[in-house]
Amino acid sequence: MRNILVLLGFFIGAPVTLLISTAFLLYMTQATERGVLGTSTEGIAYAALPPSENTFSNTIIQEDSKVEILRQFFERYNSPLEPYAPDFVVSAERNSIDWRILPAIAMQESTLCKKVITDSFNCWGWGIYGGKVTRFDNYPEAIETISKGISTKYHGNGLETIEEIAQLYNPSNTNNWVENVSYTINQLK
Repeated sequence: MRNILVLLGFFIGAPVTLLISTAFLLYMTQATERGVLGTSTEGIAYAALPPSENTFSNTIIQEDSKVEILRQFFERYNSPLEPYAPDFVVSAERNSIDWRILPAIAMQESTLCKKVITDSFNCWGWGIYGGKVTRFDNYPEAIETISKGISTKYHGNGLETIEEIAQLYNPSNTNNWVENVSYTINQLK
């Protein structure tokens, strides 16, 4: 008996619910068209596309990619130079030198600033010989000074290749220096 009541309830309840829903939908459609509900569709345009000012570009700015390549390189070697990746790229551009040369020399001279003279901020061995130590106040100052120095003292005197630069930068150990600096430059491509 109970099963019959459930079945009877379903066959009567389902059509009644369907009729009430259809009637309500028709009422809402007519009320909206007449403006009874206080809605107006005049002057409204519906679009599936976002406004043009919210579009994304698939263009990669070359300087950004250089910065990211350097940042990841410094991160891989756990270097304190990681936050200064943008400084390397900007300084290299300003001084017309290859953006990879300073990181490559830093890798050769100090394993990316892991082995430096205390408080010198000099990861490049720049002006360090005998008892003389060139010190900088911070990494950005060192990056800019050495970039400018490479531009004027080396490129300015016609020394363009790593081999030519090595003859003046590190004359006592040219072969290993050239190989190691060249290897790091190639890693940064």
